[in-house]
Amino acid sequence: MPTNKFGDIKEAWHKIGKHAVGDGFPFELEIDQKLMDIFHPGNYYYYIFNCYTKEIEYASPSVTEVLGLIAPSYFKFSQVTSMVHPEDLPYFDDFELRATDFLTKLPPGNAMKYKMAYDFRAKRDDGQFIRLLQESVALQTNEKGLVVRRLIVHTDISHLNKNACPTLSFIGLNGEPSYYDVCRELATPLLEKSIFTKMEQKVLQQLLKGSNSKQIAEAFFISKLTVNGHRRNILKKANCNSTVELILKAAQHNWLGIVWLAHSCFYIFGEASLLFGIA
Repeated sequence: MPTNKFGDIKEAWHKIGKHAVGDGFPFELEIDQKLMDIFHPGNYYYYIFNCYTKEIEYASPSVTEVLGLIAPSYFKFSQVTSMVHPEDLPYFDDFELRATDFLTKLPPGNAMKYKMAYDFRAKRDDGQFIRLLQESVALQTNEKGLVVRRLIVHTDISHLNKNACPTLSFIGLNGEPSYYDVCRELATPLLEKSIFTKMEQKVLQQLLKGSNSKQIAEAFFISKLTVNGHRRNILKKANCNSTVELILKAAQHNWLGIVWLAHSCFYIFGEASLLFGIA
């Protein structure tokens, strides 16, 4: 099971607005304009998060429909931190910490010119998991440009049948540059989450080195049939349709460490040579 770092995230959110005061804020003044900047491909709700007090100050009524809650008042910070799917927690943790680093390094006044977007699986009150797209913008900053309040929108995108790993993007508003899929190098290895058995890890390492089933069988003194069985299980667990796709995914997410990246590139180039007649 991955370690939950919500304590770090809360501290990160507090860091964003550490110099803010907890005074009131007229929510209705800017919400409509902010929502116009955000595209909603499904049912959604939005809420106001105070980075200084670490509290949800307002949740839209539609939160009851999306999450199956009795009333908006039941939507608390603890609800957000507990509904994330265990397998998506490493991404959620990392994305929030990266967002903090990104926002705090922007020039004063630029924090409100960016929308942060990423997706994750969330548990409804009835126990059903849905995939949410989280989009957030700075709603209020203090005199030093630090974020005091965030407008956060959660949109149900389960119907889009997105099976890829969560990705993080910083989308520029008002002419600012955008940065998409900024966490391609995210090192949250599937191996650390015990998705593969120890033997499957060894087989995957050999595949990354370009070994075929016969060579792997000889290396571990097992039958080729057994190796092929491990390969099928690895593809299924990694949600890949081919070895080339598996190698690309393993290299992309650094499952076995950067040392295997060179081996992966050689293997992929070899496969491409066969496909396109380069060799």
